[in-house]
Amino acid sequence: MSNLSIVTQFILLGIPHTEGVETMLFVLFLSFYIFTLVGNVLILLTIVSSNRLHTPMYFFLCQLSVCDIFFPSVSSPKMLFYLSGNSRAISYAGCVCQLFFYHFLGCTECFLYTVMAYDRFIAICFPLRYSIIMNHRVCAILAVGTLFFGCIQATFLTALTFQLPYCGPNEVEYYFCDIPVMLKLACADTSALEMVGLISVGLMPLSCFLLILTSYSFILCSILQIRSTEGRHRAFSTCSAHLAAILLAFMPVVLIYLQPTPNPWLNAAVQVLNNLVTPMLNPLIYSLRNKEVKCSLKKVLQQALILSKRR
Repeated sequence: MSNLSIVTQFILLGIPHTEGVETMLFVLFLSFYIFTLVGNVLILLTIVSSNRLHTPMYFFLCQLSVCDIFFPSVSSPKMLFYLSGNSRAISYAGCVCQLFFYHFLGCTECFLYTVMAYDRFIAICFPLRYSIIMNHRVCAILAVGTLFFGCIQATFLTALTFQLPYCGPNEVEYYFCDIPVMLKLACADTSALEMVGLISVGLMPLSCFLLILTSYSFILCSILQIRSTEGRHRAFSTCSAHLAAILLAFMPVVLIYLQPTPNPWLNAAVQVLNNLVTPMLNPLIYSLRNKEVKCSLKKVLQQALILSKRR
């Protein structure tokens, strides 16, 4: 990636209109970040330690938890660092890394939600063939595929953004390096690139959302044909957790990247929701709505308590 710019670092100005409340934001965001890490680590430990959770659905949930650990870690540590009164400067390379990993993990999650919807489609619509279709090889290919296509999308968007020259102002009107705010600082005409970026950022989530919608349309038809009330309730319970997580993941993307006239404060508030709150809520959504996860999680916590008492 060629770099013809003379800018060697950028200054993150942070969330607009929050001057004087940095300490309160630091405590709030640090709490969110800690809860996110702890919640997702617990989900990981629960799934790994419980043999009955070693199924495709929980395998993909495990991958989602890994993404939810790293996704907020792209922007939160730096944000917490400057909210605590330290330097707001970020190097050029650091800015490139922030943008790449933000979109890599975000795109991977979008693809992962699509794969999880496909998994539920097979489980509910073809229950007798589920273990044959969703075998270990297929699960591994789908998991690697989400990472591969996420990497391609992120590489394209990062190259698109940083092939521009940055030779003038270096103050980023945001709390991390993202495409819309970086394009404002470029010393070149960005109108064509803005359109390409908008199509690329909008097309990928839209395609994923349509595939998810298709899967759940078939799932809904199959659920309505289930005669057992208990069977219908169990299917709805599993799918409703997934749908709640999908809405929390896709709504911020629409609000941030597809609004006709960007609002900096609204964008920042929605980004915080997307970066910190959604990854924190995912473990709650999947654990509280799922008896198997709740029982396994209880066992993990009991074992941890016993070990701590022995020490």
